[in-house]
Amino acid sequence: MSLLLLFASPPIPALPANQQLKIYGKPINHRHLKSSRVSATRDDVDAFTEKSSYLFKLSSTDADSIVEYDLRKIASVYRRKPLILLRRVFQVGTTFGWWFGSRFVDELMERSDQMFPVRAAELRKILVELGPAYVKIAQAVSSRPDLIPPSYLDELSLLQDQITPFSSEVAFNTIEQELGLPIDELFSEISPEPVAAASLGQVYQARLRQSGRVVAVKVQRPGVQAAISLDIFILHFIAGLIRKARKFNTDLQELDYKIEAKNGLKFRQLYGGIQDVLIPEMYVEQTTRKVLIMEWVEGQKLSEVKDLYLIEVGVYCSFNQLLEKGFYHADPHPGNLFRSYDGKLAYIDFGMMGEFKEELREGFIEACLHLVNRDFDALAKDFVTLGLLPPTAEKEAVTKALTGVFQNAVAKGVRNISFGDLLGNLGATMYKFKFRIPSYFSLVIRSLAVLEGIAISSNPNYKVLGSTYPYIARKVLTDSSPQLKSSLVALLYKEGVFRIDRLESLLTESLRARTEKALIKKQTEDTDSRLITKEILSFTLTEKGAFVREILLQEFAKGLDALGIATLDYFTSAVIPFAAPFSFSSLTEEDRINLTNLRRLLLLLSRVQSSKSASVEVKEGSIYKNQTTYSEEASLVFYQLASAQEVLPILSVIPELPPELQQEFLHLPADLAGRLISRAAARTIRRMFL
Repeated sequence: MSLLLLFASPPIPALPANQQLKIYGKPINHRHLKSSRVSATRDDVDAFTEKSSYLFKLSSTDADSIVEYDLRKIASVYRRKPLILLRRVFQVGTTFGWWFGSRFVDELMERSDQMFPVRAAELRKILVELGPAYVKIAQAVSSRPDLIPPSYLDELSLLQDQITPFSSEVAFNTIEQELGLPIDELFSEISPEPVAAASLGQVYQARLRQSGRVVAVKVQRPGVQAAISLDIFILHFIAGLIRKARKFNTDLQELDYKIEAKNGLKFRQLYGGIQDVLIPEMYVEQTTRKVLIMEWVEGQKLSEVKDLYLIEVGVYCSFNQLLEKGFYHADPHPGNLFRSYDGKLAYIDFGMMGEFKEELREGFIEACLHLVNRDFDALAKDFVTLGLLPPTAEKEAVTKALTGVFQNAVAKGVRNISFGDLLGNLGATMYKFKFRIPSYFSLVIRSLAVLEGIAISSNPNYKVLGSTYPYIARKVLTDSSPQLKSSLVALLYKEGVFRIDRLESLLTESLRARTEKALIKKQTEDTDSRLITKEILSFTLTEKGAFVREILLQEFAKGLDALGIATLDYFTSAVIPFAAPFSFSSLTEEDRINLTNLRRLLLLLSRVQSSKSASVEVKEGSIYKNQTTYSEEASLVFYQLASAQEVLPILSVIPELPPELQQEFLHLPADLAGRLISRAAARTIRRMFL
């Protein structure tokens, strides 16, 4: 169920606890309340209960036997109730038959496009009337472009499962039966009507008698477990959706509030310490399978307030779930995210949670890296790792398709990539090629799409992938995983050639969030360039940056070695002109590339403006394409030597670093010198004997 706490409702007044139950301050005779529940009725019964109440006829023994999705146990229950089974099959079949028949007539009359909005609205109404199982299925497939034509995805994503509440008298009776105490001994106050209702249950606001704390009391809708188990049992045979979606075991777990309470407790332990994130406390000891008691949170739906900061908090928390811990919120629709009145992002409703295995987390990171860097061949392999494609898929065709889908979108730059656009484009391709999306991945996609959708309502230019890429970049630069280290090396080197532009992108993006936050809050008087230089140095000198530091030292050694050879060539040509043709130290193509990388490394650390860097690219490009003379090589060398002035901004920030990092910096020259000596010795031996 979607736990939609409508916080606009007035809070329970602070009244002293006593032995008389109060509903919004009015004393209620408990004996009268209890006796009135039997005859209480409601005129505003929801469509599902009105049409399908016969599904609720299960004994407590039968109900207990289908707490978890077990096809054998469910079959044994409904084998004894063939009339209920046949009646439900007839009801579902005729309902969908009418809708598909209408669509068929539209096609025959060539009015499908004209009638699409009408049929879409009818479909949403049908799903709600058929009950929570179909609502949950529709919500699940709304992020499954491999199962549903793209034209229907937007319509299904709008589906809400809010329905008319059931009787409060029935709810209060359920609370007493489940907790084994009269309601006035449990609570000193409780709201007379639910503050929110959905297909699986409804929520009341109450005050615990013992502690006086205000809580949310979630009560399961009577008979809903029997109805969902029967519908899933039927769908298993008539549609095969269970085998494709593979998420209904989770849906049945959502009916056990004890599991939800444990999920909430774990979620609070893992992510409750994140700044400006609020996870309500769970009262596990006072929770049963049908009644959940949790801390009440005052606030508003995040989708109803314009707070981009909390969107960023949500993005950070989501990627912490997906990339760090692997335990993530699997039902992240807008109704489950709130802005508390003290300005925090509150998560509620923990009935559906997911586990993201480490190998899948790493595969997801690699896919994001390859997407941003337009390495679509590697992206196709990532799709196999993530289970989106079978190992037997034709990689060339997939690469071509992905290039067509993503090329234009990614060319705009990582900060301008719209996750919604990517998802829409990919959806059409996946449906065409019959790709498959594992349930865990569809929930990840849905989580990111929800966050971007909420943000766009406040800022149309917001891009969730651009906001999250700094976390991805920092993860791949700092993680100790051998797989991610290997991926980083593969990303930075192609056929042995160092691609410094990719390292520059990763470093600047990984530090962007921190530097922008510091500048916005005016925590420093540094310029943007100076601050980034300081952050890059700080990062590479720490233990987490050790792997990147090794790469940088290796490339600096290559560049300085080539610089030395070029300098020797220049002076040899200048002092002994006739000796130039016999020089044994002429620059190779690799040396010229290393010189270029040295120049760009200095630019990276000193943060010289890109316009100056571009002029360098033009000069260097001519040398890459043509065999150069010694005078041209000498000009390049002196140009590189002149760039040594750019080291001064780097050195100027050293005194501002923490003492331990300054000490680490002092070790770098000796390390670099050792690498240079090793390269020079290897070069000499190679030229002498090869």
